Amino acid sequence: MPRRTAKIFNLQGKQTGKIDLPTVFSTKLRLDVIRRAVITQQTHRRQRQGRNLMAGKKTTAESRGTGMAMARIPRIKGPSGRAAFAPGTVGGRQAFPPTSAKKVTKHIPQKEKRLALLSAIAATASKDTVKTRGHSIEGVLDIPLIVTDDLESLNRTKEVEDALIHLGVLSDLYRVQESRKVRAGKGKKRGRRIKQAIGPLIVINQNKGIIEAGRNILGVNISTVRELSPETLAPGTHPGRLTIWTTSAIQQLDQLYGKTGEETQ
Repeated sequence: MPRRTAKIFNLQGKQTGKIDLPTVFSTKLRLDVIRRAVITQQTHRRQRQGRNLMAGKKTTAESRGTGMAMARIPRIKGPSGRAAFAPGTVGGRQAFPPTSAKKVTKHIPQKEKRLALLSAIAATASKDTVKTRGHSIEGVLDIPLIVTDDLESLNRTKEVEDALIHLGVLSDLYRVQESRKVRAGKGKKRGRRIKQAIGPLIVINQNKGIIEAGRNILGVNISTVRELSPETLAPGTHPGRLTIWTTSAIQQLDQLYGKTGEETQ
């Protein structure tokens, strides 16, 4: 089976050559495995919760029994007779409080996690999968989008924004900004976390200043090729994130997962 080729673009959006795609991009798309791996990764960020065994019980409340024409709920001593201690009362205990012994983390076999990563990488090279995920790709020069290593040396936010504009990613950045405005304007409730759409991902081989320069661009994430994870490539368990690869990152993929794509078909 001949290897696929992809175009290489410079920071001005001009084609400078072609490159053979690693065999990892021929991995079969496994939505079920990607979902399991992403959910497993998300559970490892959860913190166990627990309650004090005496929470809501530090009171003199006792039931007054029957024959007094009142409910048998525990009441504090004194003329007020306020209900306490029982679930549903002010300051009372919880009916079924969470325990710190509960297992909140999930685990997945290493081979399955690896397959999820490779499948998520291959999904970034499918135009239909990227479009189905919701990205605006009308102006994107090519998918997968591969750029020269000059992208890794950018050290100003303005330079990164200009490069993304020349590569045709501007419409997807607008999509992220508009989603933030629409969701923030619904009700305008205080204390609510503002949600926004997921923007493009930039994958590099070495950080020469671009991570610090591009971290403030709304919706854009930057990661090295060795730090890729299923959740980074498929946020919310949905594969097909719009990804920008540098040439050295593609070559590093070939070194890391040389024959894996052929084996997992």
